[in-house]
Formats: sequence, C-alpha cells, structure tokens
Amino acid sequence: MMRAWILPMLLVLCGSLAATGLILGGSPGPAAALLLVFVLLAGVNSPLIFPKTIGALEAQHRSTVDGRPVVYWRPGCTYCLRLRIRLGRNARQAHWVNIWRDPAGAAAVSEANNGNETVPTVVVNGRPHTNPDPAWVRKQLSPAR
Repeated sequence: MMRAWILPMLLVLCGSLAATGLILGGSPGPAAALLLVFVLLAGVNSPLIFPKTIGALEAQHRSTVDGRPVVYWRPGCTYCLRLRIRLGRNARQAHWVNIWRDPAGAAAVSEANNGNETVPTVVVNGRPHTNPDPAWVRKQLSPAR
C-alpha cells in the first residue's frame, strides 16, 4: 500500500521545497503556481483517480460472471493513466486490480507477459491484452457486446 504513495509524496515534497525557495526569494505568486502543479501531478500519479481496486481472484470471478474486462494496473504507470482517462466514466465498468497491492494480480500479469509486470494488461474472456488501445477497451465495456 505504501509503495503506491511514494511517488505522489515525493512530488508534493519536492513541490513544497521548491515553493518554499521561491517564497523566501520573494515570489509568492509563482510559488503558489508551482506548488499547485506539483500537487496536481501527485494527484494524477496517485491511486485516487482509479476506480476501487479488488483482488485478482475476485476480479477473475466477477469477470466470469458478468463478462466485463479485468484491468491490471499500478500507480505511476503513464499507460495506465492514459487508459483510465480515455475510458472516462466507463472505467468503473471494468474490474481494476492494482498489482502492487495484490501478489496474485502481479503473478497473473507476469504470466501473461513472459515474466514481465507490464501494465496495463486487460483480460477479456480469459485472454490477456497488453497495453491495448483505450478505444478497443471501451468497446469491450459496451453493453452491445
């Protein structure tokens, strides 16, 4: 759990230090803008913008029942962030598994990617797809499948 927050905390810390330097130098306006940028970067790289994650075994079970995709991801992954943003509200229809929180999820991704923990890995109907096009994933989420 803590590993997922290291990058966001480092971003906030660095932004705070840089802003403090600007404030001490007599530039409070740019300091506030810089701190805001670092806080936004921290938010984007945190687990907060992703739907609630579940364990890999639970996600696989739910996917078998409802046919929805399982998305394996990790915080700080720009490709995962791209997928999440491009899916928009539809992202909540998929089952999300954070591989840094779930060893079974990490093992499933490693097995699907020849020993590599490459994310996002999206499993649809039991078939893994590594870093798929977000438009394709959106089609897999549509009720007209």
